[in-house]
Amino acid sequence: MPADDQEALDLAADWADICQGLKKDLGQQLFNQWIRPIQLGAYNKDTGTLDLYLPTEFSANWVSDRFADRLSLAWKIARDMRHVRISAQPGRRAMPDLRLARSAPSISPAAPALGALSNDSDAPAPARAPRAPASRSMPTTTVATDTLALASIGLDPSLTFTSFVTGTSNVLAFNAAQRMGALEAPQFSPLYLKAATGQGKTHLMHAIGHAFMAAHPNARIFYCSAERFMVEFVQALRQNQMIEFKSRLRGFDLLLVDDIQFIIGKASAQEELLYTIDALLAEGKRLVFAADRSPQALDGVEQRLLSRLSMGLVADIQPADIDLRRAVLNHRLARFASVQVPADVIEFLARTINRNVRELVGGLNKLIAYAQLTGQPVSLALAEDQLTDILSANRKRITIDEIQRTVCQFYRVDRTEMSSKRRARAVVRPRQVAMYLSKVLTPRSYPEIGRKFGGRDHSTVIHAVRLIEDLRTRDADIDGDVRSLLRQLES
Repeated sequence: MPADDQEALDLAADWADICQGLKKDLGQQLFNQWIRPIQLGAYNKDTGTLDLYLPTEFSANWVSDRFADRLSLAWKIARDMRHVRISAQPGRRAMPDLRLARSAPSISPAAPALGALSNDSDAPAPARAPRAPASRSMPTTTVATDTLALASIGLDPSLTFTSFVTGTSNVLAFNAAQRMGALEAPQFSPLYLKAATGQGKTHLMHAIGHAFMAAHPNARIFYCSAERFMVEFVQALRQNQMIEFKSRLRGFDLLLVDDIQFIIGKASAQEELLYTIDALLAEGKRLVFAADRSPQALDGVEQRLLSRLSMGLVADIQPADIDLRRAVLNHRLARFASVQVPADVIEFLARTINRNVRELVGGLNKLIAYAQLTGQPVSLALAEDQLTDILSANRKRITIDEIQRTVCQFYRVDRTEMSSKRRARAVVRPRQVAMYLSKVLTPRSYPEIGRKFGGRDHSTVIHAVRLIEDLRTRDADIDGDVRSLLRQLES
């Protein structure tokens, strides 16, 4: 193996160990929010410097302020690293700053928009804004649809509607998001996207931003997290710049606020957001919020603000079912045309990594990266060996008793029929389905399954499994029943 590849593998292994310790020290929530997004960069052996990258300047500054010493110490212990440098991902520019100077100069055609776009001397200059700023508000730069402008407002170019995979669990939110980004005004505003971590709500927010800019090239758009909104608000308050802050914030045509569950505690910041929502809605502007819980379940948020958040459309994104997980994996594989991933590996990942789509895609990426770096072919054995941490976190132990109970409730038969000798069709078919699910969802052998079904011989279980497999290809009703039962048992 080339020395560089081995070095990359060693760094990844050390980082995995460091992450385990940080997760225990910081707790799951802090770790997921700030440490998990960190990407390993280059390691310079001559200077002993390791680069760590985060998606945005804001998150890089936040992590640097609070965890730089801890990360430096961890890497020093792991491999005697002298320096750890934390910065934003190369190619990702800083998000525009809401805070304004009291007398900001006019922006010339060659000047960047508010907030540093790039420090690179060869970076292209943004286009001149075709819309003049309002006489009573501070100067702004119109958002263009080029990559530089996208980065300047924090939109990821890869997170579009085209790259979003839809299924029954997210189709409502997807259609609502498309309406919010379309040319014609939506029938609802604000749009509130509710989903657990890693289910696609942030992807949809970025996609709305892209679509809105394509439909309204001269529009002004702002994307931020609720926590960043609070930080900017407090800083404007301390620097006596609230008039400029309000004027700038209420000048946007589309406001996207992610992770709204973190806007807790600060009553004055909540009140300002409330007034901003009212002002933008009164002018027919569009607002999108996202959180991991419904508006009514937000803690420490004023009732008037909760009312505004839920007055439009609350679109729920449910956990991805097995069909959607397969579709996501196959869609992702299109990016790796040169890599062969067997169908049994895709099925294995789709069935076992079921907590959220982000972990699912991360598992596939890790598997492909390992295979490419080591030259090994992707296989089921490799997946089980390299994804142990992800698999153990997602593994739900489903028992045969649970399967029998669920199947009996679904078909409305008595639980004792699973072990009885009756051969009536109304009893036999549910029993065969339960045997099939027991083989698919548990590690039990045929003889062990047979013993759970009234001491039946293993050949009876084999016959039931093969029969249901065949019926699923020919009988839509049977296939629908099995899919529904799989969703219930795996949720």
